[in-house]
Amino acid sequence: MPLVYRFIEKKGFFCICESPNPKAIRMKLKWIILSALFLTASSLLFYHYRKVAHQKEELVTITEEIIEREENLLFGINIDNFEVIEGVVERNQTLSGILSPFNVSYQIIDQIAKKSKDIFDVKRIAFNKKFTVLTAKDTLLAQYFIYEPNPMEFVVFKLNEGEIYRESRPIVIRKREIGGTITRSLYVNMVELGLTPDLIDQFADLYGWVVDFQRLQEGDKFKVIFNEKLIDDNVVGIEEIQAAYFEHMGEPYHAIPFVQNGELSYFDQHGESLKKAFLRDPLKFTRISSRYNLSRFHPVQKRYKPHLGTDYAAPRGTEIRSVGEGTVLEAGYSGGNGNYVKIKHNATYTTQYLHMSKIGSGIKAGTRVNQGQVIGYVGSTGLATGPHLCFRFWKHGKQVDWLKEKIPPAEPISEANKLAFENTKMEIVKTLAGIPYTDSVQLLTAVE
Repeated sequence: MPLVYRFIEKKGFFCICESPNPKAIRMKLKWIILSALFLTASSLLFYHYRKVAHQKEELVTITEEIIEREENLLFGINIDNFEVIEGVVERNQTLSGILSPFNVSYQIIDQIAKKSKDIFDVKRIAFNKKFTVLTAKDTLLAQYFIYEPNPMEFVVFKLNEGEIYRESRPIVIRKREIGGTITRSLYVNMVELGLTPDLIDQFADLYGWVVDFQRLQEGDKFKVIFNEKLIDDNVVGIEEIQAAYFEHMGEPYHAIPFVQNGELSYFDQHGESLKKAFLRDPLKFTRISSRYNLSRFHPVQKRYKPHLGTDYAAPRGTEIRSVGEGTVLEAGYSGGNGNYVKIKHNATYTTQYLHMSKIGSGIKAGTRVNQGQVIGYVGSTGLATGPHLCFRFWKHGKQVDWLKEKIPPAEPISEANKLAFENTKMEIVKTLAGIPYTDSVQLLTAVE
């Protein structure tokens, strides 16, 4: 019988078969269908396995990233395996005194002290500064000692390896523009507006020779532009004042920064320099407790005698500054003067600073000092009833009233710089005019 070929459909599959043998055809179709189903299932399982494996890899990566982000760091050190002990340096405390309770041997302390000199001299560890000790858990054995000489830096002593390094915290710069009105005093009103003592000192030095801050009037006004330095949203310092304005009894005084002869100085709106040959005060912003007086009753000797100096009341330990550049003539102790320093500035002027608690480091006869350099600290040595500075001023060898002297100014804006200065002045005056006056009382009420 001749073979007849037919198209046969079986569950969606087509094939060409010989019609005389239907049983064989059914068997072949069965195996074809089973093979196709097996291959399809295998492909689906393989795809599912690859997808799950890939998801697991992603999950592991994400988990590792999360763990890394949550690492418990302090001063850049993972402290998961440490106990953290924080403290402040006590008066006259040394590195040995701090570390000996934590089972650190004197030999290791000595090695650390010698090795760290080029990075940080441990003899400079100061009273009331912060420190941190990291000890191994469940023991008092110190592994790290971290000292903070200032808010912007810290020094790490890795005790078990003898490694020492110094790090700086990241600083954020924030520009501030603020104005206010005097209701009590410059210091009080500026503090109420959130300004720091360092900024107030800069402002007082800037205007020291044109405004008598001891005789301000209620209603006097001020404005200032400057940059603050912040670490973790805390103010740790300021940069130089960028511009300022003060209005005293209706009289305006601008402070405009301008570079002349390679030096940045501040000038008023008329181009006159605000800087003088001397600082206005040998102490940062403070209070005058006694003036030059030819017939003052002496509080210790209980008799009338000339007081040929100007007394500045201040807490013990307050820094005393040289009012100008010069050379130290004398630095020592005498009965009435206590610890004192005398400085010759030029052929005309000499100054003297009395009753110091101690004389500044390196200050001795022949030392050259700069304007504003610290030469000693307020005390009550000699004939004094309490801590203060008695400041004396000589002109041509005769003691005169410092507060009445007309000190020569620095150089005004030169003819060659006048056009450039006028352009700078116009821009700064416009910026200052746009700063509103903030009522410090309202500000405090809003914060509360």
